[in-house]
Amino acid sequence: MRQPLRWPWLDFDVDKVDAPAIAVRVDVTETRAEVPDHWHRKGQLVFALGGGVTCRVPSGLWMVPPHCGVWIPSGMEHSNIATANARIFFVYIEPGAADLPERCCTLSISPLLRELIVELSDFGQGDARGELLTRVLLTELPRMPVQQLHLPISSEPRLRKIAEALAQDPADRSTLAEWANRVALSESSLARLVAKETGLSFGRWRQQLHLIVAIRELAAGASVQQVSGDLGYGSVTAFITMFKKALGKSPAKYLGSIAQNGGSEFVA
Repeated sequence: MRQPLRWPWLDFDVDKVDAPAIAVRVDVTETRAEVPDHWHRKGQLVFALGGGVTCRVPSGLWMVPPHCGVWIPSGMEHSNIATANARIFFVYIEPGAADLPERCCTLSISPLLRELIVELSDFGQGDARGELLTRVLLTELPRMPVQQLHLPISSEPRLRKIAEALAQDPADRSTLAEWANRVALSESSLARLVAKETGLSFGRWRQQLHLIVAIRELAAGASVQQVSGDLGYGSVTAFITMFKKALGKSPAKYLGSIAQNGGSEFVA
């Protein structure tokens, strides 16, 4: 069950705040929470200190594991879904205040930047010290490495239908032929459509979704056994093999390296 993710203050409009950057902390309860589709003039960095967040934009799904952030440019429609017990920070940045990408992307978050975000969210930007911290944040953020763990989603209605169905039930192991039948295409036509719209084969596209879900759930505290079952793998070994082949490390070592290195191990 999902509940609305509520702001720390009622009637809070980030676009009315006259500051180059502001940081807001949101602690999620035991239930998953969601911010529905919306947009704002300021760009937004979604950063998870604990748990995980999935951002949906028109072109794809973006995963926010601990110690990484997703940058959402100004004016881009998006929604955010947080795992239970997540500790989330939203950093809103005025257009032009920092040299940041014009596309949605995942950024590594260094320990220094992490502490700057936490400090600004706790104490605000209303004095000389806050202004100094903000300047350092806006200097450091563009230096963060861009990472690429996301699921491309096409606006093509048949692919969006498949993506939404798999997001709802990632354990669905229907074959390419079965999916083709559901969307009234031949198997070869669907294979070509997926490749054209996403740049991936159908199998690789579905695997990317599994990686997104797996990292999100593992970061939220789920066990490898639980995630393996939720994704429809016949055994824990099969799941670990897939994960290690895709990301080069077992789930435990991969998440450990993210926590230790501030996200620098995050790869496509």
